[in-house]
Amino acid sequence: MQIFMDSASVKMIRDAVQHGLIDGVTTNPSLIAKEGADFREVVEEICRIVPGPVSVEVVGKTYEEMMAEGREIAKIADNVVVKIPMLKQGLRAVRDLSSEGIRVNVTLVFSATQGLLAAKAGATFVSPFIGRLDDYAHVGMDVVRDLVAIYRTYNLAAQVLAASIRHPRHVVEAALVGAHVVTVPPPVLEQLVKHPLTDVGLERFLADWQKVPQGIFGLPR
Repeated sequence: MQIFMDSASVKMIRDAVQHGLIDGVTTNPSLIAKEGADFREVVEEICRIVPGPVSVEVVGKTYEEMMAEGREIAKIADNVVVKIPMLKQGLRAVRDLSSEGIRVNVTLVFSATQGLLAAKAGATFVSPFIGRLDDYAHVGMDVVRDLVAIYRTYNLAAQVLAASIRHPRHVVEAALVGAHVVTVPPPVLEQLVKHPLTDVGLERFLADWQKVPQGIFGLPR
């Protein structure tokens, strides 16, 4: 399973790439707006840093707007993926953009039926929003599970990209049900790395190390 970072922070993305933590990035208009910089400059910088897919979302709601924006976004870099919202007009744009060789990520998916339609339209990635479904007393991971099974059954090329991840357990569950990708915000990515028992164990090892008369292989303590 690939791990993407859900962020537009160039600093955080660069750090995650340097440490080998992520395979790609997802952004949205809200995340890019928080950076307070030129939209295209931010996206170009992220695309230079990240070797894998970088999803960038359109803001138009009509077919014509989404097509025009999608084509312009696709020109920014070879690793850009155009994010299209799960709308009727959006599905038309997904079909036509994908027919032009432009990769598309269908976002704001909340049901298996929506995810099926997105895949049939030609989406490269389909993003069910797990946390937001959980907020409304639904089991968000059920949509991921259903889509993985549906795509496998009908040999659909789309990849399930689990989004709206709230905590590390979401990541584990997404991996267990077969999600192809999970995109996580920076705080959750940090939680994936850390565990309090790791810190306690390291402190204990280092304390015991001070009792060793000589360093290992002659290396200083």
